[in-house]
Amino acid sequence: MRSEQESTDVPTPTAPETTAPAPAAPDSADRAARRAVTVFPVLVLVAGALGLVIPDTFAGWTVSVPYLLGIVMFCMGLTMTPKDFQGVAKRPWAVGLGLVAHYVIMPGLGWLIANALDLPPQLAAGVILVGCAPSGTASNVVTYLARGDVALSVSVATVSTVLAPLVTPPLTLLLAGEFLPVDAGSMVSDILKTVLLPVLAGLAVRLLAGRHVDRVLGALPWLSALTIAVIVAVVVAGSAAAIKSAALLVFVAVVLHNGLGLALGYGAGKLARLGPPASRAMAFEVGMQNSGLAASLATAHFSPLAALPAAVFSVWHNVSGALVAAWMAYRARKAEAAEAPGLSS
Repeated sequence: MRSEQESTDVPTPTAPETTAPAPAAPDSADRAARRAVTVFPVLVLVAGALGLVIPDTFAGWTVSVPYLLGIVMFCMGLTMTPKDFQGVAKRPWAVGLGLVAHYVIMPGLGWLIANALDLPPQLAAGVILVGCAPSGTASNVVTYLARGDVALSVSVATVSTVLAPLVTPPLTLLLAGEFLPVDAGSMVSDILKTVLLPVLAGLAVRLLAGRHVDRVLGALPWLSALTIAVIVAVVVAGSAAAIKSAALLVFVAVVLHNGLGLALGYGAGKLARLGPPASRAMAFEVGMQNSGLAASLATAHFSPLAALPAAVFSVWHNVSGALVAAWMAYRARKAEAAEAPGLSS
């Protein structure tokens, strides 16, 4: 998982944050990817329930959230290779479109939903911050399951993460500043320390000790998933007292945010005539967010309550992503069968 969560990236579709091979990959890889996408939301859901039921257990853990996110991003860096960046040079137009769509659609939707639902300031800022976060790590493996353009997915996810220190803080200041004070300068520093530096450190280790890292690649997504689960538990525990009254409102906001993001991302790909596989990739690169980063930033700069939308998003976007991917894969197989020689439509 390139995570956020999490934890997910290209090398193998073993987990939500792993980049998957081409659609022609073996059935075993497909089964591994499906298992990861199924288990991860359940794991996060259980962690959230624990944070809600026994919040005192996680009292005082809030300060550890940035360090936990650093572990996730380090694992993401370990799964990366120079090929992830080469794809950007080969398809700058498609990658550029994906970045613009991601950083325009999701922040804009966050602001619109916060105002349309008349969310309290803390929750409004949290929803907007989720929208301003880089692409979610699980987007790569979900794109693989949807028979989408995995190479494009990896490129957009990678570059959106690298650009996060420059894009996320000013967008948050612009859109969430009307709800709560935003220290964009401090946010830049936090993203550099908890996202960019760990990712670069992981990439450096992969380049210097690739053979050793290869031996543990299969475990990295699960380590990331466990770490993200702990982050969710801490976030939920911090706002447990307010969740009963705000849970339904937050859930509605998250479902709208994610669902519209998926639809508009796919529409952007279709409008640009990128082709069906690339359009499917665009849907997930726009609609799935690095909610682990959003939760960490919300906790550090706003409050645990502001981090609640990120915690809910962390669970929901994996569930919705898996369901949409299954539907897209079904339609893709049906279209391929209809086009095959000798088969009727």
